[in-house]
Amino acid sequence: MTLLNEADVGIALASLDGWALDEDGKALRRQFTFDSFVEAFGFMTRVALLAEKADHHPEWSNVYNKVDIRLTTHDANGLTDRDIKLAQAIDAL
Repeated sequence: MTLLNEADVGIALASLDGWALDEDGKALRRQFTFDSFVEAFGFMTRVALLAEKADHHPEWSNVYNKVDIRLTTHDANGLTDRDIKLAQAIDAL
């Protein structure tokens, strides 16, 4: 896995809806808000299936109708194509 350079991260962020670079520059973050806990949990279930298929799992939390997702590649200590691809797949939901 190769870390993305600053230019590649910028291009990727421009193609993603609502994602932002984490404070340390090593992860992508996004918060999703739903009408209810059930909708938020259903979304998390769909993301879990995508993540399992990609063998790349998010850091996330859920409080009632909000889901916070952080994507990073721990083995590479930063952002890789795996994070971008998973963020794109999540956006497609």
